[in-house]
Amino acid sequence: MIMSNAENPNVELVRGVFDRMADGDMRALGEAMADDFAWIFPGDWSWSGTWAPKAVVLKGLLGPLMAQFVSYRLAADSVLGDGDRVVVQARGHGVTTRGEAYEQTYCMIFRVVEGRLAEVVEYCNTALVERVLEPIGPPPIGATGRQDLSLSP
Repeated sequence: MIMSNAENPNVELVRGVFDRMADGDMRALGEAMADDFAWIFPGDWSWSGTWAPKAVVLKGLLGPLMAQFVSYRLAADSVLGDGDRVVVQARGHGVTTRGEAYEQTYCMIFRVVEGRLAEVVEYCNTALVERVLEPIGPPPIGATGRQDLSLSP
């Protein structure tokens, strides 16, 4: 059965997280993650692979990433869901510690399990990441490429 977005609690969970991040509360994402959360960057670039579990995502990925910004906000333009999958089209607005503008576009596919974020597959402007941000990787799990793209139930 396909639920409308208004009836899907997973959409409301993700929308609530992005509403908080748009207001500058970046803790919202970590608070919604399950302990076994996985962040997946598909493709063939320096960040490709899987970051997991939640503790690694927070300390190994998001901590070093956010330390590169003097300001950053992430706002959803569109949030759509079907069952346990929620797709977000979003825009990030930031300024790095080196004074560079960071205007990013994202497509994020979340999987929600029992009211917690279990996984996200992130697509973004990788050229911008490589040009403006300091490298963080490699991720602790997996090699680069499609094998890391789980999107499995």
